[in-house]
Amino acid sequence: MKYCSHCGAEVGVKVPEGDNRPRYVCESCSAVHYQNPKIVVGCIPVWQRQILLCRRAIEPRYGLWTVPAGFMENGETSQQGAARETLEEACARVEIDGLYTLFNLPHINQVYLLFRSRLLDLEFAAGDESLEVRLFHEQEIPWDRLAFPVIKESLKLYCADRETGSYPLRGGTIIRATDRTVGYQTVLDPS
Repeated sequence: MKYCSHCGAEVGVKVPEGDNRPRYVCESCSAVHYQNPKIVVGCIPVWQRQILLCRRAIEPRYGLWTVPAGFMENGETSQQGAARETLEEACARVEIDGLYTLFNLPHINQVYLLFRSRLLDLEFAAGDESLEVRLFHEQEIPWDRLAFPVIKESLKLYCADRETGSYPLRGGTIIRATDRTVGYQTVLDPS
């Protein structure tokens, strides 16, 4: 950030009085500009024992598979955002069953909320951000071509929980590997 969105003057980085973290602060009007994590919401849409996945038509991770998900918008609930993203990316209508995973991604300042959901019908198609959309049985999921570690973890947990019929809220922290590889570490919070 270089300029204040309130008055247009330059901003500097400092710890405001009464705060404990460096923030962007306007050098003219003293406005403090907080930067907070982005919330990503999405669905694990299911039809019988199949999961609906989208192949990404946008970066990052163009051409890889994911569940329909994206940034939550102002003025909507997390459930509304998850259903909206599913409609936008997969042209699919869902009924939300409940929050299933909550993952922290502090290295990219994001929090993921993924909901279990049921497809209302088999009318789905690739939206503007998808190359293709299709249903997968567990053994067909392209595990080595999933776009993001948080999606892989959520799907692994879902497939395991589906066998027991119990879906407790799952979560943890995805930590980027320090050697800049695609590897990651997941720290699951105790249930």
